[in-house]
Amino acid sequence: MMVKSNELTLKEAIKELLETYRLKDKLVEIQLIHAWDKVVGKMIAQHTKRLYINKKVLYVKLDSPALRHELSYAKTKIMEMLHKEVGEEVIKEIVFK
Repeated sequence: MMVKSNELTLKEAIKELLETYRLKDKLVEIQLIHAWDKVVGKMIAQHTKRLYINKKVLYVKLDSPALRHELSYAKTKIMEMLHKEVGEEVIKEIVFK
């Protein structure tokens, strides 16, 4: 009879910890926010003043009304690129403010 070991790899232990304390979603949200600069590029990142996620909506505060208007046309593409960067679907909508 084989006895199941009580040992976990560090990766398994961290994954279990994140699931137990329901931190995985928050961690992925943080990864998505950190991916913003890479996904949208340096110029747009310089005009981004604040990013936050609330109820699966990414809120983006920009300092340029013209840029806000232009980015509103690219919402779907930006969302797809952010999801690809973090490896899962995190947000349902982007709101430019």
